[in-house]
Amino acid sequence: MRICVSILPKTAAEAKQLLTKAEDSHVDFIEVRLDNLENSGKLTDLAANSKTSLIATDHSRRKEADRKALLLAAAKSGFRYVDVDLQTPKLQNFIAEAKVAGAKCIVSFHDQNKTPSIPTLNRILEREVSSGADVCKIVTTATKMEDNLTLLQFLQAAPVRKKPVCFAMGVLGKTSRLLSSAFGSFFTFACLEQGSETAPGQMTVQEMRSAYNLLGLK
Repeated sequence: MRICVSILPKTAAEAKQLLTKAEDSHVDFIEVRLDNLENSGKLTDLAANSKTSLIATDHSRRKEADRKALLLAAAKSGFRYVDVDLQTPKLQNFIAEAKVAGAKCIVSFHDQNKTPSIPTLNRILEREVSSGADVCKIVTTATKMEDNLTLLQFLQAAPVRKKPVCFAMGVLGKTSRLLSSAFGSFFTFACLEQGSETAPGQMTVQEMRSAYNLLGLK
């Protein structure tokens, strides 16, 4: 079960501290949320001091041009992946630039209100694939327990070569977060500890690993 820890640092010093904690937990990926990072000039230092594949993403309200520039800076600094929204203007051009800079691209779709039907999820996946995505991320919101089943059924049928990452946010979406990797998700997300969640419904790395051990999943 591949796990990505998401961190949301405010300073370069805090980022290094959180990266160390994440690496000590032996996760597969570390997502560095650049939303609040004060000094983006330290990105090269962060990448150089990490042995784990880093993912750069930005969910702030920066102007689109500034967000693209920041993600490209992360790509040039040694981040393995940059996460960019499916709705980004001139997406294919950005993906091409990011790849020239040395990073792979995670193309993301977020639905903050609901979980779409499987046919809709398939259409979103195809749009991400067509954009040139290396990893296709679809994050929905669970409003009922059945939404978890919808996402797990979608994942089970999705081609592994498209490297889908799919789960639902919210308390009701924890089942999909936990089991998505078992159904074909390239990885799933966790937080380092309670209180450090970067999205609603996130579980800690330890909670996830305890549940995997209980279920006999590796």
